[in-house]
Amino acid sequence: MEVCILATLFSRQKKKQSNILWLDLGDLGDLVHPGGPHEQWQDHGLGLLRTILHQNGILTDIASTRAVTSWEQLATQLQGYDMLIMNVRSYTFPVALKSARLFKQINPTGLVLTGGMHATVAPDEMEAIEAFDKICMGPGENVIVDLVRDPASFPRLFAGEGAKSMGEWPMIDRELWPQPVGWRMKRKWKWRWPMEPECGWGPGPVATILTSRVCPWQCVFCNESSYIANMGRKPVDQVIDELNFLDRKYGVGSVVIHDSMFFQNPTWLKEWLEKYPRKTKGWTYWAAGRSDTVRQWPDLFEALVKETNWRTISIGFESGSDRILKLLNKEVTEEDNFFTIDLVNRIGDELEAQGETPPIFWSNIMLGIPGESREDAFKTMRMMKRMKRVMPSIAFYAPYPGSALGYQLIAEGKSLMSKDNYHRFPGDEKVKGIDYQFFRDLLAGKYDDEINKGLSDSVRGAELYEGALVKA
Repeated sequence: MEVCILATLFSRQKKKQSNILWLDLGDLGDLVHPGGPHEQWQDHGLGLLRTILHQNGILTDIASTRAVTSWEQLATQLQGYDMLIMNVRSYTFPVALKSARLFKQINPTGLVLTGGMHATVAPDEMEAIEAFDKICMGPGENVIVDLVRDPASFPRLFAGEGAKSMGEWPMIDRELWPQPVGWRMKRKWKWRWPMEPECGWGPGPVATILTSRVCPWQCVFCNESSYIANMGRKPVDQVIDELNFLDRKYGVGSVVIHDSMFFQNPTWLKEWLEKYPRKTKGWTYWAAGRSDTVRQWPDLFEALVKETNWRTISIGFESGSDRILKLLNKEVTEEDNFFTIDLVNRIGDELEAQGETPPIFWSNIMLGIPGESREDAFKTMRMMKRMKRVMPSIAFYAPYPGSALGYQLIAEGKSLMSKDNYHRFPGDEKVKGIDYQFFRDLLAGKYDDEINKGLSDSVRGAELYEGALVKA
């Protein structure tokens, strides 16, 4: 009852400033009573495009499906608007669909403008929804102003236009992001909005940033470079200036670099290595890499970890089996993974001996991959147990549109996901023919004796990965 009252009070306190409403998408209640801090991440696409609109004199109001606990509460916030704008991802598509239809019921003459990743990878599904009046495929930063000013000049489905470099983007006005609901929620998560709450990777307030947009590899479960145009990386000085500005205005406790692939482009990384420790407070940060590039540039990697305070290292290991890594077109080998694990273990031991905080893996692992055998899965668990310091991030493989393997499984009728139930719920079964009970038993430790047979050193038990299943 208290949660509903808080959400209602939040909706009543907002003052309408525009006839245009931007709707932030996510599961109902994630900004009211989130299951964890990751449900509270903010949408950088929303922030960027609202910033561009506002800088061009086009004001928008903000509402969020995450800031209400019922569709009835959302309906009161949709009333009286002429235009609704949404950035749609595959896992928010069901929410976007229901929101658009609700908006049309309340505002029959209103326009719904959509874009985002799902519009790019599944335009046919978007076109099938009558409530979506305009659908932008691809980046929208160079078309959003013209689209909102004169939507009639655009066809219903059209290709967007992005900047050539992230250096052309304005700094996001983070106060254009939706707020958490209620002081109790802010206090519980130590949330100092518009910065983001700590999530176990470093102290709050957290500054989330992007320095690059596209991972150039062609993994069959992702393959984002096939549908996102290549874009120049944000200059190091620009990234540092933004972080220092955020620290002066709000305070920064740690940084999360949301790049799909941070550890690429050695020239940029060397400049980051030279400037970040010298020109900032040297906040600890989370960032992502690949084990093959770590093996390719081990000295640069070690220097970044030790000298720039890179303390949470996200690596997409995915599997400990060469057979599965080849199936995924990962272009990484078991030996690459072992090299990276052993290197980070050594660096951690050295820093710990010096009284410093050692780096820890945020280890991305997929299970339930079509064709994965039990022995493949055992090898993956053995690989994880080789890591001395690790936060496992384990997910069942999900066949989203936009990826080669996803398209194949959808075409073959093997996907259990659809436009009606795209989601990221950890325990849901996502592909026909997968023995999910085996994987649940695996994560519960029922096969630990078999797993440990392949390990020579003393090893941890299943507590390492019990409860580590996350959203796909």
